[in-house]
Amino acid sequence: MAEGTLKRRLGPVLLTAYGVGVMVGAGIYVLVGAVAAQAGVWAPLAFVLAGLIAAPSALSYAELSVRLPEAAGEVAYVEEGLHRHGLAVAVGLAIVLSGMISAAAVLRGGVGYLGLLVPIDAQVLIAGLGLVLVGVALIGVLESLAFAAVLTLIEVVGLALVIWAGFSVPPVAEFLTPPSLPLAGVAAAAALAFFAFIGFEDMVNMAEEVRDPNRTLPRSILAALAITTALYLLVSIAAVRAVPVAVLASSERPLALVWESAGHGALLLAAIAGAAALNGVLAQVVMAARVLYGLGKRAPLLRIFAHAHPRLGTPVLATSLIGGLTICAALLLPVAALAQTTSLVLLGVFTLVNLSLVFLKRRQPAAAFRVPMIVPVFGTLASAAAFGAAVLSAGGLL
Repeated sequence: MAEGTLKRRLGPVLLTAYGVGVMVGAGIYVLVGAVAAQAGVWAPLAFVLAGLIAAPSALSYAELSVRLPEAAGEVAYVEEGLHRHGLAVAVGLAIVLSGMISAAAVLRGGVGYLGLLVPIDAQVLIAGLGLVLVGVALIGVLESLAFAAVLTLIEVVGLALVIWAGFSVPPVAEFLTPPSLPLAGVAAAAALAFFAFIGFEDMVNMAEEVRDPNRTLPRSILAALAITTALYLLVSIAAVRAVPVAVLASSERPLALVWESAGHGALLLAAIAGAAALNGVLAQVVMAARVLYGLGKRAPLLRIFAHAHPRLGTPVLATSLIGGLTICAALLLPVAALAQTTSLVLLGVFTLVNLSLVFLKRRQPAAAFRVPMIVPVFGTLASAAAFGAAVLSAGGLL
């Protein structure tokens, strides 16, 4: 069979929708309760801090996507910036791992909502949905992202309904008289909330399938981050305003509680949250497969993955492996552990990516899209600090 290549079929609308979809699908429907458990009614502040941590890295990724527009973007960035091939391959493998773990977290969390609609054992539902989504990812990138764009629209409508519901009911007492700011709790919550911003970095790994990447990639990355941050702030305020923190923290379906607080049945939001989960899983599987494909072109030991189907234009072997491992992780591990692990891995990657841009800008200042040097410098420091907070939190020291 002739070896195929990835095809440039994506424009700015689909790419931005992909970014919004993978970020919104990456945890806001599941994580609000876990973030509130650590930050209390200050959960919105944790989401703002997480967005501030993500923002400089998103800007750095936007410039790097123009400098090195290829699949396995982080691998290219670290290799070209730091001249460390082994470290670059390790970063690529870490991105693949985080993609699988993130997809598994979203798949497992989404089944918590879908269980309200489909009276099927959770394990069977995880396996069945996982296999369907892997099949969609294999068909083609345009088809996958068009399907994801429809799911993105559905999940954004769902968040708008949650915001409306949360602001339409009388606020709970603790929202009106919040306790003093728990600095350690908010810091730990911000590291966890960072999981909900995962997605903008996935967009650069679609670079070899984007038309006019020099214009489309930076604009789409920044648009997706801005849209998502606004949604998260409003949703988290609505949640802690409408539902007591203790109730939010103990629920696997926190946003359904907000919807129910306004007197509505849970089934509609459960369906929307299920769509969000499907979108998040699909986007992460598509991304991780592209990184593994790109790694195959740079690392001889992984060359078996550097092949795309000649007709479908998708990396079939990489997609099948990623999908299978994602399903296994979703069946075996809890959501909180999956989310915490993903955040930890990506914060380490972001530190290296920002540092790589610092060195690239010093050696080659010119680029079609540029950010000030302070952006990757601040991104390096912010990501490293958040990584340290996440490590302390994971060890129970924070």
